[in-house]
Amino acid sequence: MRVGTVRATGAPVPVYLIETDDGRHVLVDTGYPRAAVGPVEPAEAVDRQLARLGIAPADIDYVVCSHLDPDHAGNHDLFPNARFVVQDAHYRAALAGHPQRVRVARASWDRPGLRYERVSGDVRLLPGVDLVESSGHVPGHQSVLVHLANRPPVLLAVDAIPTTQALDPQRRPMYPFDLDETQVRAATRKLVDLATREGAEIVCGHDAEQWATLPEYYS
Repeated sequence: MRVGTVRATGAPVPVYLIETDDGRHVLVDTGYPRAAVGPVEPAEAVDRQLARLGIAPADIDYVVCSHLDPDHAGNHDLFPNARFVVQDAHYRAALAGHPQRVRVARASWDRPGLRYERVSGDVRLLPGVDLVESSGHVPGHQSVLVHLANRPPVLLAVDAIPTTQALDPQRRPMYPFDLDETQVRAATRKLVDLATREGAEIVCGHDAEQWATLPEYYS
């Protein structure tokens, strides 16, 4: 679901909804704060888009936090029943205010009552849903490998590989908000190698051209 637009580039700000075989709902990220005028059109708000699918915020069982940048963590407060899954290294860094930009949406993600589950490294969240540590853009960034019933897997790279121009670990550009070049290139190689082994399609985090070619849903 496109829940906003990067003003500088026109690229999409996506979140992803995963429905498991046993009916659980997993949301990957929550998008810009819904009060952000400009990046978010009212119809793009994550709760409105879920409503069109017949899903209420209270129906979300897990929110996978790729990281806590404001375009990815602006609406955590909408999901009172969810378990928020985040890399421990990133959560600790964010609580300490690193990088500074995580403070923009802190009122949403750092709230009493939100249930955080901290993980370290690559872990299986649920059958068919694997979390892949991919630091570099920020400490403790994580991507998500989704195994599907009727087609090859999909690897949600998020900001570890934001565009298709960043698929080459050595030649990829570094983007303004990437914090550690060595880690970014290592994470890119890790994800590309994983996608090759699994036969997975890589969905980049903020690529307008790729977004236009993606199906509305995978099954």
